[in-house]
Amino acid sequence: MSFMDDSVAEETLQGGIPEDVKRDNVIRLAFGGDADRYCEFCRTLEEFVPPGTSVILRGSAVTGIRWKDGAAFDADGPGTSDLDVTMVGDGGVLYFIPTGFFVPGIHSRPLSDEDPDIAPDLVPLRKQLMEMVGRPVNLQASRDIVISFRGDLLDQPYLTLFTKPQGLGLNTPPSTP
Repeated sequence: MSFMDDSVAEETLQGGIPEDVKRDNVIRLAFGGDADRYCEFCRTLEEFVPPGTSVILRGSAVTGIRWKDGAAFDADGPGTSDLDVTMVGDGGVLYFIPTGFFVPGIHSRPLSDEDPDIAPDLVPLRKQLMEMVGRPVNLQASRDIVISFRGDLLDQPYLTLFTKPQGLGLNTPPSTP
C-alpha cells in the first residue's frame, strides 16, 4: 500500500487544501520532512486497524495552524503539537468503552493524556506511535457520518492516510459486550 498516493484529484479541495499540500504539511511538520518516517507511522496504524477502516489525520499537522488560537504548529516548542488520528468506520468505535464517547457508539473522545483509560486495547499502539514521532498522539474513532458532516458540510480539513480494505484481519477490534 502506498501512503504517498495522490488518488484524490488535486483539484479536490476538501477543507480548502489539496491532498498533496496536506500530506506535504504533515511530512514537513510532524515528521521533520522524512517521508520514510511518515510511511512507517502509516504502516504501523495499517497493521493494527480493523479491515474496512479509513484512518485520517486532523488538526494543525494538516493545516499548519492551531484552530483554537491560530498559533503555528509546534509554536510552544518542538514536539509540543499533537497528532490527531481518527479511525473512520464501524470497527474503530469498538475499541472504546461506553463512557469513552461524545456520542455513544458514533463518535469517541480522543484517547489522550487527559483520557488515558477510555480505550485500553489502543494504549500500546498510542505509546508506540508517540515513541515514533516524539510528540503526543491522540487516537479517536468515528463512524463515517461524523467525518462526512465535519469534513464535507463544515469543510474541516483532514488528510486520509489510508483505507484498509475489507477482509480478514489479524487484529480485530474487541467484540461488544
